[in-house]
Amino acid sequence: MELTGSQKAVLMLLTLDESVATPIIAELDPAELRKLREVASTMKGVPTNQLEAVYAEFIEGVQDAVAVPRGGVRYLRRIATRALGEARSDAIFKDAPQTALERLANADPAQLASLLESEHPQLAAAIISQLDPERAARTLEHMPEASLAAVLSRLGSMTEVPAALLEEAAAALSAELPAAGADVPVLVDGLSRTAAVVRKMDKKRSELALGALEAEFGDLARDIRRSMYTFEDLLAVDARGMRELLEAVPVERLTVALKAASEQLVAHVFSSMSKRAGERIKEDMEILGNPRLADVESAQREIMEIAMRLNSEGTISLEKQ
Repeated sequence: MELTGSQKAVLMLLTLDESVATPIIAELDPAELRKLREVASTMKGVPTNQLEAVYAEFIEGVQDAVAVPRGGVRYLRRIATRALGEARSDAIFKDAPQTALERLANADPAQLASLLESEHPQLAAAIISQLDPERAARTLEHMPEASLAAVLSRLGSMTEVPAALLEEAAAALSAELPAAGADVPVLVDGLSRTAAVVRKMDKKRSELALGALEAEFGDLARDIRRSMYTFEDLLAVDARGMRELLEAVPVERLTVALKAASEQLVAHVFSSMSKRAGERIKEDMEILGNPRLADVESAQREIMEIAMRLNSEGTISLEKQ
């Protein structure tokens, strides 16, 4: 019988040593693997002479093959890490030239802030969106207060950055940026990124920034505040702080909010109140049944707004100690 291309591929893979076949499989996409799985499930015995023919065809094809670069240094570093381990790979590649964006990402925050001050806020926001939250926060802390609201407003409303814009921003601040398709956008979750950055900033500085933003972009400032912490972040509040919070939270809203909380958080909340109060809330939760998710999320948001107010006042801390 005449073997198909897929059958030949399966035959080759099944006759190779596992250590040789594994990296080949790693390069296949899911659709290709599913196709090979279907073919393998229907294959029975194969005559020895056909196996020899497949080997011969493979060797002939390899001799005529043309090597094609695949992702340059990044691809080479990835396969080197797999082969040699991360430590040895880092030692080999540590002197590799950095891209313009990498140089900006590793620059001193004060120096980077100084460069961004003279740039349009949209360009500054594009660069900030590509930094890790810690470095982005340190950079923003060195920028003038007058610039913060403008940069944060653009960062908070950003959903994607055109590659051409990112290239222009990086080129204006450095000498080189890897080639990128001008029409291919770089996706940015601006709201989450802004929330993460503001959360890393000094508390006083972040409140000043959000206050300035609130004056002109109230809805965005509120969305950023809501995105800074989740209901599960209440796990970081110590017993004293939790008691302060519970005094400010209506019991009926807490009962609804806890219906979708983790067991760990529920236990943490109950451990901060009297046994009698905890039992009463547990009974109310049982009577409540299964409320709508929208109602639970609304109750959790209300509680987090109270928690963030107390956090900004220094009454409680939402950060792990």
